[in-house]
Amino acid sequence: MLGRSTTTPLKDSAGNLKELTMTLARTPALASRLGNDKKLQRQVDRALQSARKALKRVEKKNNHRLRNTLIGLGVAGTVTAAAVPLWLRLRGRTRPRTVNAWIEVDVPVSTAYNQWTQFEDFPLFMEGIDHVQQLDPTRLHWAATVAGKQAEWDAKILEQHPDRQISWISEDGKKTRGTVTFADHGPDRTVIALSMSHQAEGPAEAAGSAAGLDKRRIQGDLERFKELIEGRGTETGGWREEISAGKTQ
Repeated sequence: MLGRSTTTPLKDSAGNLKELTMTLARTPALASRLGNDKKLQRQVDRALQSARKALKRVEKKNNHRLRNTLIGLGVAGTVTAAAVPLWLRLRGRTRPRTVNAWIEVDVPVSTAYNQWTQFEDFPLFMEGIDHVQQLDPTRLHWAATVAGKQAEWDAKILEQHPDRQISWISEDGKKTRGTVTFADHGPDRTVIALSMSHQAEGPAEAAGSAAGLDKRRIQGDLERFKELIEGRGTETGGWREEISAGKTQ
């Protein structure tokens, strides 16, 4: 999913609230609300910071895993100081890029969180998602149509903390990961911040990312979720398991 040239290394696109407001230019009501509501600014800022930190922890674990693999293959000891920058540049060309978006929904935080945990309902509001099946408490099977191509993969829930955060990462197939955070903004309002990344596959998908289609899709997913939960007024269910480091507590 996401934003600049595929030859550019991953950078944190959330940045600051000014950049976030520019990202939301297509949703004037939200941008206006953000500019005028100081409390909402703080809520959004904290939610996005939490999402960024969660993704950085996932990325750090992946970097350690890659380093250990190189050591196991006997490669690490042969990398010279001159070769390291080249290796990093080549690696950067294929790293995922990240999209950040947020929305305010007019339901209590527990209602928004409970509905989001109904993972098999994701096709109701996530564009391109054809099917989601919960295989066990920490694993989901996804099927999607991306850039006209069908893809399937399994994802693992790494962190799940009721009314606060859900983080996941793909185990095979399409390389994706994401974090959604929930912040209470009053008795009947919730700020939802979604941070997602994936690695573009093929020229069509890469071109879509470069054109900003991923940003619009993610924001659209949140807007459809808002319509879904506000239209119902209540969740269809709730799964409030605590998960840390991929294990149920």
